Amino acid sequence: MDKVVASAAEAVADITSGSTIAVGGFGLCGIPSVLIDALLETGATDLQAVSNNCGVDEWGLGKLLMAKRLRRMISSYVGENREFARQYLHGELEVELTPQGTLAERMRAGGSGIAAFFTATGGGTQVAEGGLPWRYDDAGNVVVASPPKETRLFGEGDDRREYVLEEAIVADFGLVRAWKGDRHGNLVYRDSARNFNPLAAMCGRLTIAEVEHLVEPGEIDPNDVHTPGVFVQRVVALTPEQAAEKRIEKHTVRERA
Repeated sequence: MDKVVASAAEAVADITSGSTIAVGGFGLCGIPSVLIDALLETGATDLQAVSNNCGVDEWGLGKLLMAKRLRRMISSYVGENREFARQYLHGELEVELTPQGTLAERMRAGGSGIAAFFTATGGGTQVAEGGLPWRYDDAGNVVVASPPKETRLFGEGDDRREYVLEEAIVADFGLVRAWKGDRHGNLVYRDSARNFNPLAAMCGRLTIAEVEHLVEPGEIDPNDVHTPGVFVQRVVALTPEQAAEKRIEKHTVRERA
């Protein structure tokens, strides 16, 4: 039951080229930065990443992006990452942009054994009808576009509307960061760093968690557990220095009056 491994390098050693990874975080909040750095060092390439965004230039998933290790992204937005936008628009990266709530539910469904679900989000748009650019060539022409999705009408009378069938996401590996975790893999996230982490943990066939504070089994109140250990296969305890390194995506400050 002790799922703690000695290092991040050991934890990600079997993530091979071509794997699909689900990565927790939102912007730079709650991202598993230590595991991402360790994955970069393995040399694995041709990766498909499922994450809300792709970090920023030179940090988080942005490191894998800068090193040309990512083949495809399934995400909600480009955010502050200029290299993400550049690679997408120049045909170097395939991107499946997905409505944020839909992405979250696709990941949750994957971890719950639900193959697909209907949602009203995207009905009557290219999300349902197809044609969203997934990949450009270097001349700006669309060479891969999203396919049409099955739709169905639900509801009665004036409430009857179109719903879109969305397929669940199951990744080969889930990479997450938790504020606290025990040796059995039970995890607790703190405040907004919770974000996509529970979903990434659920949808990974093999999930690796980096934890800021490692505790013994029984020290976490079961009522406080966000991700049960059944979803987690490996735990990496961060050093105080690693746990303290948290970057801010964008500073918006003003001088004091």
